[in-house]
Amino acid sequence: MRDKTAAGFLALFTGYLGVHRFYLGQVGMGILYFLLMFTGISFVLGIIDAIVFFTMDQDRFDIKYNPQLFERKMDVDFYRNTHNYREQRQAPQRRETTPQPQQSRPKQAPPSREKQNATLKTSGVEKYKDFDYEGAIADFEKALEANPRDVAVHFNLACAYSLMENTEKSLFHLDKAVGFGFSDAKRIKEHDALAFVRVQPQFETFEQNGFRLAPQLAEPKADDLLSTAPNLLEQLKRLGELRERGLLTEDEFSMQKKKLLG
Repeated sequence: MRDKTAAGFLALFTGYLGVHRFYLGQVGMGILYFLLMFTGISFVLGIIDAIVFFTMDQDRFDIKYNPQLFERKMDVDFYRNTHNYREQRQAPQRRETTPQPQQSRPKQAPPSREKQNATLKTSGVEKYKDFDYEGAIADFEKALEANPRDVAVHFNLACAYSLMENTEKSLFHLDKAVGFGFSDAKRIKEHDALAFVRVQPQFETFEQNGFRLAPQLAEPKADDLLSTAPNLLEQLKRLGELRERGLLTEDEFSMQKKKLLG
C-alpha cells in the first residue's frame, strides 16, 4: 500500500530524481523526471507534486494509486450499508410501535407595538420617496395608532399633507410635532415639502404662535368629537379619549376641561 504522506515527502526532497514516481509505480514518469533533472524542470515538478499530494483527499489518492485497497473499502462500505438497510426494514417487525405524541409548534408572539410602528414608518418613508403620498399617509396614520406621540411621524404627515395641498391637516400635524417636542423651527421654515403650507395666509399666525394652532383649531374638523357631544358627561368622556389617543396634550386637555366645566 502506498502512503500519501510518504509520496509527498519523496516528491519534496527527491522529486527532481523522480523517486516518488518510482514509489508510486510510475516507472516511465520516474525516468522522465530523472532525464529532466539536467534542465531544472524536474525540480519545479517535484515541488508541485509534493503540494498536490499533501492537499489531495485520501480517497482520491487511493483511487489513483491504491485501487485495490479502495475497492476493498468500497466492498466493506457496501456490505455495511446493505446490512444496515436490512436491519432497518426488519426493525418494525420486531419492535412494538408506540404512538409518539405530536409536539405542537410554539405560537409566534405577535409583533410588538414598537416593531409595528417601526415597520409602518419605514414603509411610509419608502412610499413617500416614490411620490405615493396617499400610501405614505395611510402608513403614517397607522403608525400613530401604535405610538400617537411619535414626533417624526407627525412631521412626515405634515410634509405629505402639504404636498397633497391639505393645509388644515398639515398644520394640525405640525402643531402635534411641536407639541411633542419638535423644536427645529428652521426646518419648518425651509423644508421643501412644506412650501405649499408656508404660502397660505394662516401660516403667518401659526408661526407667530410658536408654530402652534389656536386651541379651537388643534383638532381637524372631521375628527371634532366634542362638537357633536349630546351632554357634558359625554363631552368629558370624549375629551379623555382624545388625550389617551395622544391628540391632546395635558395642557390642552386641562384647558378644554375648564371650558366645559365653565
